[in-house]
Amino acid sequence: MFNYIIGEIVLKSENSVVVENNSVGFEIFVSQSTLLSLPSIGSVAKIYTYLNVREDEMSLFGFSTLEEKEMFLKLISISGIGPKVALSILSGIRLSDLSIAIKTEDIKVLSTIKGLGKKTAERIVLELKDKISVIGFNEENVPMLNESAIDEATEALVALGINKNEAYRLARENARENDKAEEIITRAFQNLN
Repeated sequence: MFNYIIGEIVLKSENSVVVENNSVGFEIFVSQSTLLSLPSIGSVAKIYTYLNVREDEMSLFGFSTLEEKEMFLKLISISGIGPKVALSILSGIRLSDLSIAIKTEDIKVLSTIKGLGKKTAERIVLELKDKISVIGFNEENVPMLNESAIDEATEALVALGINKNEAYRLARENARENDKAEEIITRAFQNLN
């Protein structure tokens, strides 16, 4: 029904924004990446939207890019994944990392997303592996990450008080080909701020 809304951002909260357009305030649920990419309160923004209609509720979900909206629509097409879970997935991992994890069938990475279990991660891979494309993706060009260094870095981050799933996600996102655990940990702390 609504493809996008352009209006002034009048309120930002943890998982939603209110956009005023023609004296109507639209509450739009957004992912963390969309929330961070939106301008400050009082600025005008364009948000791509999806209207979810149930018999007892109508909710508007918003995205800063069409790519994020397309991934959201693919996720909610999977049995057992509703709009709020899909938004939680998009909040838990960068869009490019999500696409690569699906293409490479990396269940371990997907399982680190808060609220996403192994079975649901497997279902996402099974149903979306052939439906998504990653620009510039070539399975032969996927870097060979040092899994033992990632595991070691994860353990060190957990010892420092970080939740295990979050620690693994941080280690994985900050790993480069042939990195040692120390390099991963250093990069993870640099990117925390």
